[in-house]
Amino acid sequence: MLTTPPAPRVPLTPTAGGHADGVSDDEFRAAMSRLAAGVVLVTAHEPALDPEGPGGEDVGMTATAFMSVSLDPPLVLVSLRDGSRMDDLLAEQPLWAVSVLSESQRHIAGRFAMKGRISDRLLFEDIPYVRGEASGALLVRGALATLECRTEQRVPAGDHTLVIGRVLTASVPSADGGPLAYFKGRYRQLG
Repeated sequence: MLTTPPAPRVPLTPTAGGHADGVSDDEFRAAMSRLAAGVVLVTAHEPALDPEGPGGEDVGMTATAFMSVSLDPPLVLVSLRDGSRMDDLLAEQPLWAVSVLSESQRHIAGRFAMKGRISDRLLFEDIPYVRGEASGALLVRGALATLECRTEQRVPAGDHTLVIGRVLTASVPSADGGPLAYFKGRYRQLG
């Protein structure tokens, strides 16, 4: 019986850019684009700086790096780019929400994923929503599921922060349609 000897182990040392030798940004992105992910809208309410002034502002962000962490207690995790508006807000505001988007809500995902976008107030303008009772954050009507969370832990991870949240409320407001997925750099429908 012929067997192939194992390839020699080559120690991988990080380069100045933080990647191991031989792994470029493009190679890493291409490999990770083959991992299908669900699409969510993460929302939070930024309280007013002046209690006598306007009532604060609603903020939203599309995310594909979202997952369940624990059943007991119920915990979820979202990955936020360091220095993003949502990362900065959730460093100060512990309450936030997640709407699991349906395949018919691709326009919402695209709208909140734009670089150099207009103000969040205008982005929410024609989207049907309700305000979460536990978080005060907006929950998208027609989403497959909604969760309201309170931050339990923030974990620095490279150029992102992993925010672990305790689920305060969870509901399944809509059973219509399938999930919106992200695969090979595009929004997709299952099936």
